Amino acid sequence: MAEKENRKPKKQLKNAAILSGVAIQMGITIYLFVLLGKWLDSKYNNGDKLFIIITTLAGVGVSLYAVVKQLYRLNND
Repeated sequence: MAEKENRKPKKQLKNAAILSGVAIQMGITIYLFVLLGKWLDSKYNNGDKLFIIITTLAGVGVSLYAVVKQLYRLNND
């Protein structure tokens, strides 16, 4: 019985570490997509911000997909 009680705090700590890593991953992913959009705008657009908008939205979508995938994996463990 004591063994189950010892596992619960360890699992909660592991889950907290995973979720904080997910937040960092989201930020980095969105930032990289923004940089890509800025580069594409400077290379192919004359002053418009079309690529930065598109890539930022794509970055948010990719990040949300990664979060949902991590949460699904976390709930199934």
